Amino acid sequence: MQSFPAIETARLRLGELQPGDIPQIVKCADNPRIAAQTLNLPSPYTDKDAVFWINLANQGFKNGTQFIFAIRLKAENAFIGGIGLTVEPRFNRAEVGYWLAEPFWNKGYVTEATGAVIRFGFESLGLNKITSSHLAQNPASGRVMQKNGMTREGELKEHIRKDTAYHTLVVYGLTRSEYGKNA
Repeated sequence: MQSFPAIETARLRLGELQPGDIPQIVKCADNPRIAAQTLNLPSPYTDKDAVFWINLANQGFKNGTQFIFAIRLKAENAFIGGIGLTVEPRFNRAEVGYWLAEPFWNKGYVTEATGAVIRFGFESLGLNKITSSHLAQNPASGRVMQKNGMTREGELKEHIRKDTAYHTLVVYGLTRSEYGKNA
């Protein structure tokens, strides 16, 4: 893949992160409520964090190991969050992860973006499996996965440490054959 993919849905544009997005990324991501529900977003979130994320996205795309998309509202082209696939080429699978600015929660945007990224993973990248996980205290994220055909595969008890506490991860997955039945 020579150029970064662009994906459109009914209400969203998923595309490459740009340096011009930095102020909006910081504005959206600098929220302790988002940080509390995600594995990798720091709080406070600064320009330096946004630059790191954009560099990670660029390097991951070059290596073919990450496809990190900006989530933008189609009508205004406004940045509202991020979604990505971390690819494990050895096993032909990827993990999807996402975050969304709080004013856009509970409007179906993450469900819509996740469905588009799952399609991209199976149809454009030829993956065999896509997984995802969420902190046990964030069941809304699990509903996003379920709405996109993912099946709960289990729990990893006290699997990660965030700040000073250990957290359980709930793991979901979707195989190519399962996706094919629903596509």
